[in-house]
Amino acid sequence: MKPIIITGGPGAGKTTLIKALADVGYATFEEASRYLITEQSRLPNGALPWTNLPAFAQLCLELMGEQKREALEHSLAFVDRAIPDIVAYLQVGGCHVGPEFIAGSAGYHDQVLACRPESSVYVQDEVRPHSFEEAMQIHQTLVDTYVELGYDVVEVPWGTIRERVEFVRRVVGLVDEVTN
Repeated sequence: MKPIIITGGPGAGKTTLIKALADVGYATFEEASRYLITEQSRLPNGALPWTNLPAFAQLCLELMGEQKREALEHSLAFVDRAIPDIVAYLQVGGCHVGPEFIAGSAGYHDQVLACRPESSVYVQDEVRPHSFEEAMQIHQTLVDTYVELGYDVVEVPWGTIRERVEFVRRVVGLVDEVTN
């Protein structure tokens, strides 16, 4: 099966959901952009999304492309954000979206699971500098971008992590599967 994307605006519980899916035995891939922000912040002239979005997007494209190739080696894998997210963030930043980003956006599962930011858990930090209102705008841009790229976006309802995992399993058709 093609990699299943979990996306959504900042502060939506994507990382928690990905970790919970890993805990029940599914192959998962962490958010590449968060990893890159941490890595690039350590460099004197690191490419960060708020200082050099095009260079940062290129780094994300490479790492997310690698994640997609690795995910395809599993019978089922979930990825925390994917290449179409880069397209959306470039659009939000008013940057050119090159054809390599559009081409790289193909090859994922047709259904994309979107987690909407939740104000009760939203926290701004060094890696998440957006206000909650900006997070909601980013979320909508992500959803719109995925739809424009031909994906079927399914919103993951807010709830306990167990409820969210079970929702994901139902949507993807894993309800009869036994997990660890």
